[in-house]
Amino acid sequence: METAIEVRDLVVHRGRRRVLDGISCVIPRGRVTGLLGPSGSGKTTLMRAVVGVQVVTAGTVTVLGEPAGSTALRHRIGYQTQAPSVYLDLTVRENARYFAALHGVPAAVADRVVAEVGLAPAVGQLVGTLSGGQRSRVSLACALVGGPDLLVLDEPTVGQDPVLRADLWARFHELAANGTTLLVSSHVMDEAARCDRLLLIRDGRLIADDTPEAVRATAGTTDLDAAFLQLIREQEGTVIR
Repeated sequence: METAIEVRDLVVHRGRRRVLDGISCVIPRGRVTGLLGPSGSGKTTLMRAVVGVQVVTAGTVTVLGEPAGSTALRHRIGYQTQAPSVYLDLTVRENARYFAALHGVPAAVADRVVAEVGLAPAVGQLVGTLSGGQRSRVSLACALVGGPDLLVLDEPTVGQDPVLRADLWARFHELAANGTTLLVSSHVMDEAARCDRLLLIRDGRLIADDTPEAVRATAGTTDLDAAFLQLIREQEGTVIR
């Protein structure tokens, strides 16, 4: 299986605090990899390092065969930040078409992507008038319009209703089936089962890197929430069997 992202001994400090503590992992191409962990665990920092916008203390991050942040990667990565990075004074359509134009993509593609993320009814609305969940989908559409080889999505389903969440995950797997690599973060453990592979992170350390089935088997439980807690206890040496 080809590698999309390789992280080796990554250390990141924020002030005196060590946010990432020697993380190493390999993320395969054409798969949906979930980055799971509680708020403040280092998920966003790891994603920023992958995109190439994070100052690192030590270690290396290689993305699609290039050092993270390389000029060659600019049009190959789509990045949806946790806080929607779109223009509030433009409509949904105008935002999508603007980002499409940056990639040299026709307006028709932007319009199609807007519909695919469930925003066709709001296409003419100013983004500033939308709900938080709708703004998140505008940001997702803008990350998708360039047809990136790698999609880095920071909690893309927060604020979405259950039906739309299911639709978005189906879309993610469709993209992966067509060769796109997705790195998707969440602090909601019930989304872990939707991923092909999991990176479980806590306090800046990777405590699991495997398929959902293997994580359950390792922890000796069929429940991923319980598996995560079990792995934490094992890491801390507090397991009672």
